[in-house]
Formats: sequence, structure tokens, C-alpha cells
Amino acid sequence: MAHIERVDLNLLAPLAALLEERHVSNAAAVAGMSQPAMSRALQRLRDALGDELLVRTPRGYRLTPRAERIQRRLRAVLPRLEGLFAPEEFDPAGAAEAFRVAGTDYTRVFAPAVFQRVFRESPRSTLHFRTWHDAIYEDLDRGVVDLVFFAGAEPLVALHTERLFGDRFVCVLSADHPLAELPGITLDAYLDATHVVIGTTDERQTAIEHRLEHLGARRRAGLTVPYHSLAAHSVLGTRLILTLPARLLAEQPPDAGLRVLPAPREIRRLDYLMAWHPRLDGDLGQRWLRDTVRAVTAELPEAAM
Repeated sequence: MAHIERVDLNLLAPLAALLEERHVSNAAAVAGMSQPAMSRALQRLRDALGDELLVRTPRGYRLTPRAERIQRRLRAVLPRLEGLFAPEEFDPAGAAEAFRVAGTDYTRVFAPAVFQRVFRESPRSTLHFRTWHDAIYEDLDRGVVDLVFFAGAEPLVALHTERLFGDRFVCVLSADHPLAELPGITLDAYLDATHVVIGTTDERQTAIEHRLEHLGARRRAGLTVPYHSLAAHSVLGTRLILTLPARLLAEQPPDAGLRVLPAPREIRRLDYLMAWHPRLDGDLGQRWLRDTVRAVTAELPEAAM
């Protein structure tokens, strides 16, 4: 790097034009420069390279031996440099990207459609869906995963986040639960009950716990499970209350042994987001993946709030 640091790389284009045209005026026209500017560039090149490069003869300018060697190298190097600095393009049909995403099992409301669209439009690419865990944001920060889907408080690490869609929380109870016949559950009744908690992070259902903490309240966990799918049938014949997003229930047939009530209005709304590291902002493959997720989630029916 010691030699290249002594040279103004802006001289590469004038150098290539001078060596090809072997004429200052013609080279200036090719490079889009004035003739005096090209003459100054030639002098700077001579000083930097320690060679005359172009020598006047009765038949016009001739290249010096070193200039001929430089020209041969430039013909090989310049197309590569042009490709290096040219705008990138991304063709999903021919791309072979390895996408790494993560989320809880709630993503089943949209992830299968994302997978189908990815493989339809980019059949050579691969997708690896990682299990959600407490250090998932650190994985994103370290580059272990590319994109995560989540609900609740935004991560503390410096990530870019974007809301994908909304949902609403509902409460699932056994049909013989004392609250099952009510039109809804008040916050006081909710806090007096015992709950099934879907422990996504630190064995907490963060989208709910953060909302309750903001209100200065806590709920009592009687059962903690890692998956929404496992929780749905855990309340039958118990006094437990399960709180989960309504879209999950829309995918399964109603159960006569269960009752579904609106959650307390203080925790009813749910925003679902995706997050990625800022270093992936400009990556064309990652931008295409995020656009694919946006397109799929935009087609979801709006959840009543």
C-alpha cells in the first residue's frame, strides 16, 4: 500500500485515456476534461511514476516501454475496478443467498407464506429459521442471524426495527372457569387470577409483562411454557388464564371446552416487528428479504382492535 498512497487515484482515468489515445487533446475529450487539465494530469503522472510515458516523435506521441507495460496492466485491472465501484444488482432468480432468521412459534401466522415466496422467487437460496432464545438480539448484533421477528419492547442493542402488523390479545379459559361467562375480563380480575405464561425471554411473555410493569402491576404465573402451541390446551379443566394473540386462535378450530374473552383493555394491543443490524441496511439480498416479509404481512387481514 506504500506506493498507492503516493498516487491520486483520480489520475487513473486520465492515465488510461492518454495511453489509449496517445494524444493530449483526444484524451481530454475521452475523459471529459479540458486540454489544460489533461496536460496538468500528464505532468502529475510523469512526476508520480518517474517516467515520461508519452514521447513526441515526428509521427506523433509514442509510449515509453514502461507506459506500454502500464497499459497492459490497466486493461486487465480497470474493468475489475469498474465492477468494484459499479452499483450492485440483485437478481433473486439467480441468487444463492443463505438467509438466517429467528422468531417464536407465533411467526407461523405469516412465516410459511414468506418461505414459499422466497423459494418461488429465489429457488437457489436457503433459509435457516433459528430458535428464539434470551440472547437472540446479541446473535443479531454479532451477525449470527440476519433478521428477527418479535413483539414487545424494542431491543436495547442498536438495531433497526420496523412494525409489520398489529394483533390483539385475547384470554383463553376453561369453559368451567368462574370468569368464563363474563363478556370480558377487567384488569383487577386478571391480576387476581393465575396464568399460563409463554416464556419467550427470561421465561416472561415480554409483550404483556412490559405493559403490566408500566402500570405498576404483575401477574402470577402458575404454568410457564416455551411455545404458544403448547399453551393453547393447557387451561382445560384448570383455573388458569392464557393470554395470547388472536391470530393464533384463528388458525385452529374452536374447542367447546374453552372460552375466549377479550383481554383487559390495558394490554389488548400487540405490535409485531422485525429487526436487523444497521450494517445490513444496504445489502441487496437482505433488502429483498425484508421487502418479501413486508409484502407477505401486508396481505394479512387486519386484526380487530
